Amino acid sequence: MEYKKIIPCLDIKDGRVVKGINFEELKDVEDPVKVAKLYDKEGADEIVLLDITATYEKRKTMIDLVKKVAKEVSAPITIGGGISTIDDMERLIDAGASKVSINTAAVKNMNLISEASKRFGKDSIVIAIDTKKNGSSYDVYINGGRENTKIDVYKWCKQAESLGAGGLLVTSIDFDGTKDGYDLELYKNITSAVKIPVIASGGAGSIEDFKNVFAYSNVAAALGASVFHYGEIKIRDLKEYLIKNNILCRM
Repeated sequence: MEYKKIIPCLDIKDGRVVKGINFEELKDVEDPVKVAKLYDKEGADEIVLLDITATYEKRKTMIDLVKKVAKEVSAPITIGGGISTIDDMERLIDAGASKVSINTAAVKNMNLISEASKRFGKDSIVIAIDTKKNGSSYDVYINGGRENTKIDVYKWCKQAESLGAGGLLVTSIDFDGTKDGYDLELYKNITSAVKIPVIASGGAGSIEDFKNVFAYSNVAAALGASVFHYGEIKIRDLKEYLIKNNILCRM
């Protein structure tokens, strides 16, 4: 059986961890280094750092923060936000990131995926996809969820895979921060369409929500934010619950 991963996500704005609902109403949470150390101690399989306004504000992701976090944690770090060139990726990997996550830049320059995959290896390249349901279709959004590309999410997932992406981090804008559970339909369809690992993001509100997304779809990992930030769910407790429900996790 495949080990499923639990991944806390730290949305970063102005050097602080923040959290909102549907990508809006951001509230300050805590210092990112302190939070990352806590999650590493609790048994996080990976830690995601997303500089959520870097692309919109047309600036680069904070290298110094990556260095600080990498010094304090043993879990692999994925960094995203404001990454648009191979040089950006190289600096972040040199700073201690295990993987880089690209979103807007990948949509605007699809060759960047294949170039990055060849340069750093596909396992280091994660394509972040923000999606929202419009009628019967799911559209891909860029620039921090502000711009609808009108690209079908399933088409984009398959294309990113064919270009050399090593994994997909798919966030449902509709479910983000709602704590109503993951969009099970979305993740079941995506994991049926691609063979690379998919991380489900958006909507985690209870330990049952994690169980449901693993049971209903073939996602490799489930990402959570506010449920971890506010101490509503402890990562170790969550993993113990999943194991009791026949979902394999590393303790």
